Parts: sequence; C-alpha cells; structure tokens
Amino acid sequence: MKLIDSHCHLDSDQFNEDREAVIERALAAGVERMLAIGSGDGPPDVEVAIRLADRYPMLYASIGVHPHDASKATVETYRQFAELAKHPKVVGVGEIGLDYHYDHSPRDVQRDVFAEQMRIASDARKPIIIHSREAWSDTMTLVRKHWNPAYGGVIHCFTEGPAEAREALDLGFHISFSGVVTFAKATGVQEAARIVPQDRLLVETDAPFLAPVPHRGKRNEPAYVVQTARKVAGLRGAPVEDIAAITIANFERLFLAEASPGSV
Repeated sequence: MKLIDSHCHLDSDQFNEDREAVIERALAAGVERMLAIGSGDGPPDVEVAIRLADRYPMLYASIGVHPHDASKATVETYRQFAELAKHPKVVGVGEIGLDYHYDHSPRDVQRDVFAEQMRIASDARKPIIIHSREAWSDTMTLVRKHWNPAYGGVIHCFTEGPAEAREALDLGFHISFSGVVTFAKATGVQEAARIVPQDRLLVETDAPFLAPVPHRGKRNEPAYVVQTARKVAGLRGAPVEDIAAITIANFERLFLAEASPGSV
C-alpha cells in the first residue's frame, strides 16, 4: 500500500538527530511522497522546505508565513515568495491563515498577512494550505474576499465538525485529516471524515505534532500517516487501500499538476 503525507514539518529541530532515518521509515511504511511545509520559524528564512526538497527526491515543498510568525513578514518576504513560487518543487503556499488560540501575532496583522499571501498564491496559480485555529469565521470571511477557488486549496489538520467541512467544501477546498481524527473525543472531526466527498479527501501527519493513536503523546513522523488512513477508512467503511489510492490521486490533482516531472 502506498500513501502520501500531505503535510509535515521535516525541518523541525525534533528531526535534527535522525531526519534521514525518519524519511527511510516513511518510505518503508509505503509513504512514497511527502509535502514539507515551508513555514519553519518564519521570516527571514523562508526556504526551509525548499532546501529539503532539493536534497530529497521524494519531497515537495511549500512556502508561507504561519500566522504565529505574521509579525515577521515584510515587503521583502513577499518579494521572495513571488520568486520562490517559481521553484519546480514548490507546489503550494502555506501554511497560512489565522490562529486565535495563541495570538503570537496580533489578529489584525494575521489577517493582513493571510490576505497578502492569498494574493501571492493567486498570482502564482498555486493552491493554498490553510491553518485555522479558533478563527473559523474570520478565516472563511477572508477566503471569500481574497481567494480564487479556481486554484484550489486545503484546510489542513481539520479540527472542526461537519458543518464547517461543508462550508469549506462549498468554497472548493480539500479537507485533510491528521492524527486528531484518531482521538476518542474528536467526534466532530470523525463525523466530518465520514461526509467529505472522496475526491476532496486528504490525510497528513503534521509531524512532529499530533501523533495518531497508538503513538499519541510521542513525536509524530510521516510513517504514522498509515494509522490516520486506517482510521479514516474505518469511519467511512472503506478498505484502507481505497483511501490510500483516493488520497494519492487527490494530492496529485491538487498539488502536482504543474510540478516538475520526474521529481517524485
């Protein structure tokens, strides 16, 4: 069985001692491709995922300023993104969005930076990867105002319920489920996983965060996306092999239509 981890932070310091082994374990588990998210520690270094994708042929990269780091974004950051979006391994802009749980950056700054990055992604004709925590209404309001659904996108690490899933689907988004869907109390997320149409479904780890059961509480890694896929399959009453094939096809259609050929 083959799978894709559609969202992982392989640049994290938590992988500094064994990054090569983590990638090898993923490949051994059938995770043949991974999307390395390029938010890192925020500007001025906005190439963290590109460096990894250039080094490892099974990795793709995104670029973006996480809402936590929105205060670090400058005009130069946006200029860099416009150029980096042309890199053959850069397949999306993210993770971008709003986080009202921690408020590491002021909310008005988060909103402005989110809107500007949607503009950059639209100019580059790249899909967006959205982070939304305790900010759903504002996230959707800004999407409606600033985003062109023709270029696609994904609500990553979906933690809402079926009503919010339907709202995002109506706006053209894919929905990506992380290890949270395996948590016993995540009933709303589980119900959303049942109702997302198969052509909008993705799975991810968000490694090193949010490891799925039975690894919950430990460092997450891309190999564990297998457990998330199995849980989603069980919720939908489908063979896990079908979920694997569906999510690979969805990832390829959303992210790889213009990616560099042969960069698998």
